[in-house]
Amino acid sequence: MDIEVTYHRANVRAGLLVILSAIATIVLASPSLAADPKPDAIIKNKNIEARVFLDDKIKADVPLAADCLAEGKKWLDKNAADAAASRKQDPQFFKDGGWEFERKYTIRSVVADRYVSLLRDDYMDTHGAHPNSDVNTVLWDRSENKRISIRPFFTETADNGATMKAMVKAVIASLKIEKKKRDSSETATEEWFKELKPSLLKIGAVTLAPSTETGKSSGLTFHYPPYAVGPYAEGQYVAFVPWETLKPYLTPEGVRIFGGARPKGDAEEQQ
Repeated sequence: MDIEVTYHRANVRAGLLVILSAIATIVLASPSLAADPKPDAIIKNKNIEARVFLDDKIKADVPLAADCLAEGKKWLDKNAADAAASRKQDPQFFKDGGWEFERKYTIRSVVADRYVSLLRDDYMDTHGAHPNSDVNTVLWDRSENKRISIRPFFTETADNGATMKAMVKAVIASLKIEKKKRDSSETATEEWFKELKPSLLKIGAVTLAPSTETGKSSGLTFHYPPYAVGPYAEGQYVAFVPWETLKPYLTPEGVRIFGGARPKGDAEEQQ
């Protein structure tokens, strides 16, 4: 009898070890159960919890990290002030807690070991019908340690000029393809694209797309938040314009940095 009891306990003990091991594996593998990353800046009070995150590659570049963090902190302060004012005016909207905001900076590409494209993704919950999101971009010149535009890569970028007209035409063509993939062709209309203008300030947030050729960019990707070029339910859109489409308008620096093709899977990663 004692032998049977000892054998039973040993089995129970072994079974518990298997269960505990499985639980540990799930905890380590699951992002929702693993420890959350620590924000690089945060404001937390009764009105709002707002956080800013920089990815590790940004943190490794001290000037770039400082630039993003300075911008992020201004964003935190503005939203904290807005939340405080809103609570004072309409306290009933805070009965279930304060607002929640989050901003994440991530590197999308590094071209010619000089030009760094970043995505700036925002999440906002102000207790409306649903949370909202936004996306913007940063193009950073490592040699100058400052933000730049894509102007140095094109011979001219005047509003309604040849370059911008070719660019916006290619953007809309790409968006129509993306909408077809999502079975959303009914919103691939001029009404939804009317805000896209042949102007650097009105065509959309742009990044240098990665390339199959090391150190090059395969073209431009334009990033649109919900509502920008489609209903909220369709989410974000990314339009891709291959560099060959814009080849007639490139400066010598543009010719130097563009080449190759868009890597397989990049389109899926950006959706």
